[in-house]
Amino acid sequence: MEKDKPELTGLFKDILQGMNDATRKLVEENAAIGGSLVISVNGEVKKVPAKDLLPQVRINKNPLQ
Repeated sequence: MEKDKPELTGLFKDILQGMNDATRKLVEENAAIGGSLVISVNGEVKKVPAKDLLPQVRINKNPLQ
């Protein structure tokens, strides 16, 4: 592991993976129905079509590795 990152415990890894899975599911389900999501970009609130977020959530399928 990189020296500036603390060792992740098993429980913490499971929590982060669950949050990642939930976010991906939210984006994929909203993209399927043509929905939008409200996000913060550099502190500015924006309404973004979910389909525009798909590439990001699919790239980060397992951010802990």
